[in-house]
Amino acid sequence: MIIHTKKQQVDKPGSLDSEPPMGSCYNVEGRRVLLDRLGSGSPTVVFIPAAGMIGLDYLNIHQKISQCATSVIYDRSGTGWSDYVKLPRSALEVTDELRNVLNTAGVPAPYLFVGHSLGGIYAQQYAQRFPDEVAGMILLEPPHEDFLTNTPKFKKRYLLQQCFTILRALLTYKKSFRILFNQMFASWPDEIRESLIDYHLKTLSKTLTERKNLNSELYEEIHKGGNLPDIPLIVFTAMGIDPFMTPITSESFLRDTLDPFNNIKHTVYTKLANSVPRGEHRILNNAGHTTIHTDCPDELVEAIRHLINTHEEGTSE
Repeated sequence: MIIHTKKQQVDKPGSLDSEPPMGSCYNVEGRRVLLDRLGSGSPTVVFIPAAGMIGLDYLNIHQKISQCATSVIYDRSGTGWSDYVKLPRSALEVTDELRNVLNTAGVPAPYLFVGHSLGGIYAQQYAQRFPDEVAGMILLEPPHEDFLTNTPKFKKRYLLQQCFTILRALLTYKKSFRILFNQMFASWPDEIRESLIDYHLKTLSKTLTERKNLNSELYEEIHKGGNLPDIPLIVFTAMGIDPFMTPITSESFLRDTLDPFNNIKHTVYTKLANSVPRGEHRILNNAGHTTIHTDCPDELVEAIRHLINTHEEGTSE
């Protein structure tokens, strides 16, 4: 059921009582969930946002893909223009909600998921639970439990500079992040860009709140789900420094740990890609983690179209 009435204002941080600039809200378990659908054709490409990010953050890719297939962006409950729920949530809850909103909105399977960071975990869980509904996946630097033990540790020699970095961030964080969001969304229409930036500046802590989900319980859900189904999979690794880390992290720490961490990511994501027969690992040398889809949009569009064509070729045989 589509809900056209204006969303009631909720006294929770980051909730939005304004009408969304795009899309419609659907009733899922008594909550409004925002979803926007463009284009036509199968499979349906579904973007699953990173922690703290929302559907319209992927508008650049969403619009391009809609020219050759059905494309969907949405806001998880507790984020964006969807209704408030307490965060973080389990992968079971998130994938149930995603399946329900797709069904309610009449968006047909099979789905080709584009999961960014935390969204990549949810994409994998969905594929484990409902393999017959998934035509393929593109994972943009998904979390992995190996990072819990192999990530470079913060050393004492970085402490003084990190203290200055944190102090500067406390004094100027809104200005710094506004500049970064303006760069990230430079090609977005003015009315959408301003709404997005205002939302993100008001909800910077939401990224940290959703990331609390990156713990043993979440990875245990993936373990219990078993192996990924035999579907086409492309895993992307961004080798550049994430620009959204620079306001809050010591420059020397970022610079000195870039290569070691990239080596770890290369190993982890190669293993993930090789976990299915049709897996592929692709490297993006000039992309950051948060901005991977705005740093290298053409590479992502090409990968999505490749999997769309793979699906079409498979169904025509």
